[in-house]
Amino acid sequence: MALIKSISGIRGTIGGKVGEGLSPLDVVKFSAAYGTWAIRRHDGKKIKVVVGRDARISGEMVDKLVVGTLIGLGIDVVEIGLASTPTTEFAVTEEKADGGIILTASHNPKQWNALKLLNEKGEFLNDEDGKLVLSIAEQEDFLFADVDDLGSITNVEDYTQKHIDHVLSLDLVDVEAIKKANFSVAVDAVNSVGGIAIPGMLRALGVENVIELYCEPNGHFPHNPEPLPENLTAIAEVMKEGKADLGFVVDPDVDRLAIVNEDGSMFGEEYTLVACADYVLANTPGNTVSNLSSTRALRDITEKHSGSYEASAVGEVNVVTKMKANNAVIGGEGNGGIIYPASHYGRDALVGVGLFLSHLAKTGMKASELRSSYPNYFISKNKIELTPEIDVDAVLVAMKEKYQHEKVNDIDGVKIDFAKEWVHLRKSNTEPIIRIYSESENEETANKLADKIISEIKEIIK
Repeated sequence: MALIKSISGIRGTIGGKVGEGLSPLDVVKFSAAYGTWAIRRHDGKKIKVVVGRDARISGEMVDKLVVGTLIGLGIDVVEIGLASTPTTEFAVTEEKADGGIILTASHNPKQWNALKLLNEKGEFLNDEDGKLVLSIAEQEDFLFADVDDLGSITNVEDYTQKHIDHVLSLDLVDVEAIKKANFSVAVDAVNSVGGIAIPGMLRALGVENVIELYCEPNGHFPHNPEPLPENLTAIAEVMKEGKADLGFVVDPDVDRLAIVNEDGSMFGEEYTLVACADYVLANTPGNTVSNLSSTRALRDITEKHSGSYEASAVGEVNVVTKMKANNAVIGGEGNGGIIYPASHYGRDALVGVGLFLSHLAKTGMKASELRSSYPNYFISKNKIELTPEIDVDAVLVAMKEKYQHEKVNDIDGVKIDFAKEWVHLRKSNTEPIIRIYSESENEETANKLADKIISEIKEIIK
């Protein structure tokens, strides 16, 4: 059993004792804390909160607990039912709501669920607000409404279609070009809400041949739901058989987009953002942002279009903050997360599909050819386990000093930029480990860099 509390929400496994997993009592407690925060944020006035959920088996149970708790606080709830994370974010602003809760554990297995918390802009809470919610929960500082002041429920079940219509209205989503290209597209939606949203999006774009894999939103994930190459063997086989021009894969809450080439090879999650940014920058010159652990290829593409690239700390809220400060026209994370401000400030696979298909249609290339047109890098992901008594921060400081003659960024751990490669060291907040991400021109050199850094860390802690 596991229960993890953070500024962005609470997640845990279903079942077990209170405080050890995401029990019904924990769901009520943190829903009440969020609702109390939202009421105080708006000076005690009557407020409205949007609630949407992915297709997890536990979703309906958690949804009823969350909605009931918010109503008990006197909050009006707009219940949008099965909806992706970006759809729920979109609904918050469309409804002019005062916040939102998304019930999803993203790419975690089916026994997990979570409450992800949004402000009135449909964006994740920042560090200060997230800590306030955790503090309210810890103190159980709630004031529930009298019977005459209970909240109400409004059910709105067409937000996925509204979201699709919104994406189609974006200037750079070229519906006519996509229709003319006559793509055949395979979709793996891991039996969650992407099974509704992505095929619906494709058909709205004029894609007539949609091959659906695992598009029944029943929460029974047919494979590990994280859209990594090792989990995407079924759709890769469909592509190898020549049945489609490309494949799209999303995680259970549809904020990450992975692409499979026509030959069954992976476009690469890191390169979803690179390709979409290339298209956006060619049409709307400007700046970009991704996090410190994302590929250098985005910087290369941005500079090719005469823009400025900036890196943020890891985490969507940090990327969004940096994007606003840098006036970025597109940004995101290297896990297939596209953030396109012309739409909204949240990772959105539907926006990614619209931009990517427009780009592919206009180039006339195959997906593999488009991927080959970009700078080629490989990221190696490793970690070193430490004993609890080791001062991890001191280790990171020592590595920063060791490489002070290189370009070093310490806003989130330590990132060391070399001429043709980089390494990013981050400590875990939950266990005594240092995560080591290294990027180089190929797998061999990326692994070699990681091994070198690991050896140096071991020397420091001797």
